[in-house]
Amino acid sequence: MALLDLEHFPEKKMTQVGKEHLGKPKPTTCLSWDRDFHSLVSHCFVKLGLAFPSTFLNWTRCLATHFIQKLVKVLLVGKGKMNALAATNRNFKLASRLLGLDSKLEKSLLIPFREIKVECTIPKDDGTLQSYIGFRVQHDNARGPMKGGIRYHPEVDPDEVNALAQLMTWKTAVANIPYGGAKGGIGCNPSELSISELERLTRVFTQKIHDLIGTHMDVPAPDMGTGPQTMAWILDEYSKFHGYSPAVVTGKPIDLGGSLGRDAATGRGVMFAAEALLNEYGKSISGQRFVIQGFGNVGSWAAQLIDEKGGKIVAVSDITGAIKNSKGLDIPSLLKHTKEHKGVKGFHGGDSFDSNSILLEDCDVLIPAALGGVINRENANEIKAKFIVEAANHPTDPDADEILKKKGVVILPDIYANSGGVTVSYFEWVQNIQGFMWDEEKVNNELKNYMNRGFKDVKDMCKTHECDLRMGAFSLGVNRVARATVLRGWEA
Repeated sequence: MALLDLEHFPEKKMTQVGKEHLGKPKPTTCLSWDRDFHSLVSHCFVKLGLAFPSTFLNWTRCLATHFIQKLVKVLLVGKGKMNALAATNRNFKLASRLLGLDSKLEKSLLIPFREIKVECTIPKDDGTLQSYIGFRVQHDNARGPMKGGIRYHPEVDPDEVNALAQLMTWKTAVANIPYGGAKGGIGCNPSELSISELERLTRVFTQKIHDLIGTHMDVPAPDMGTGPQTMAWILDEYSKFHGYSPAVVTGKPIDLGGSLGRDAATGRGVMFAAEALLNEYGKSISGQRFVIQGFGNVGSWAAQLIDEKGGKIVAVSDITGAIKNSKGLDIPSLLKHTKEHKGVKGFHGGDSFDSNSILLEDCDVLIPAALGGVINRENANEIKAKFIVEAANHPTDPDADEILKKKGVVILPDIYANSGGVTVSYFEWVQNIQGFMWDEEKVNNELKNYMNRGFKDVKDMCKTHECDLRMGAFSLGVNRVARATVLRGWEA
C-alpha cells in the first residue's frame, strides 16, 4: 500500500473539513481540519515505521520553515484573520447585491480574464542553473489596459495576488482612470540574488510574457521587491521585440520616461485622502494626532507631508521597532535617522515600545501602511483611533469592519485611500504616449484633483445606497466596471 493510499485511510475518522483537503466537500471549521490533519500525519508516520511525536506542536517543530508558514496561513483563517481573496470576494458580492447586478454578470466580473504561469530558468553567477516560477494575473480589461505591480518575494501567495489583481480593477475604477486590474511576480528572494542574476531573471520573465503585456494591453509597475531598475530592464527587453515602448511599464527611472512626483505619489495620495475625510467632518490635518504603522516609502512620505500640513505624528513603526512621542515626533530628524540607520530603531526623539501594539496607540487618525490583515476581530475592540485611513492593501478584515463600525470608527478604504500611486502611474503612461513630460507641480495638482473628485464620488455613492465608505467605494468601482462591461456587449 502506498504511503498516502487514501482508499485504506480510515474514512470514518474524517470530518467534512478533512475531506475538503483531500479534494472533497468544503470545510465547516478550521479546528476539525486541524484534528484530521493530525490523524493523517500520524497515519503517515506509522506507514514509515516511525514513532509519531507526542504532540502536534512538537511534530511541527520538526518540519521545514516553509511548510510551517503555509500551515499557519491556513490555521489563521477563521482564527482572527480572513484570507485576502475571501475578504475581497466578500466585499465584491456585498457591493453587487447593493447594485442589484445580474448573477451572470456578477460571476463574469469576479473571474480573472487570464492567469499566466511561466518557468524562468537562469544561469547563476556560480554557473549553476536555477528555475523560478513567474506569474501574472490579469483580472479585467473592460475599462482599458490592465494595470498592476510585479513583486519579487519568496512567499508569493497566488490567492493574495488574485485578490490584489481584483482590487486593482476596483481601485482604478474608483479613481476613474482608464485601466483594469492585474498583479504578478516571481517566487524568489531578491536579497539572495546578485544584480546580474536579478537582471537575467527579469529579462527571461519578460521574454516569456512579452506578447501578453503592452502599452494598450497590460502595463506592469513596481511592487514588493522590485523598483525603477526592474522596470528599466522590462522596458529594454520588451523593446527588443516591439520597438522602443516607454509606456509598457510605469515607475521607471526619470531618465527613461518616469514621471516626476511618482516616488511620493502613494503617500501624497494618502495625505490628500485624509485631508478630504477630515474636511467632511469639519476638521483639518493641522492639530490632529496621527499614528502610522509602516515607515517605508508610503508611510514615510505620508508622515512628511502630514507633518508639513501641521499634523502631529505621535507614533510610527517599521520592521526594526516602534517609536512614540505624545508631543509629536520630529519627522525631518526621524527621516534622516531612518536613512542612516535603515529603520526607526534607536531614534532619540521619542520612546521605543513594542511595535505589535502600534495599532492600539491613542490617536485621532490611524494609518496602517504596512501589511494586510493587521486589523482583525482580535484587536479591533482595542483600537482607539476615531478615523482609519488604509494606506496598505487589505489591512482591515471584514469582521473588524463590523466591530469598528459599531464603535463609530470611520474607515477610509484602501481602494480609494492608496490610489495615489496608480493615479500618478496613469499620468506617467499618458506622458509617455504623448511624448510630452509634465513638471512636478502639475503632477501634484492633478493628483489632488483626482483624489478630491474620487472622495466626492464615493460619498455620493454612500448617500445613494445608504452605506459606509467601504461599500460606497466598492459599489462605485464595481458599478463603473459593470457598466463598461455591459456597454461593450459581454453576452455576445
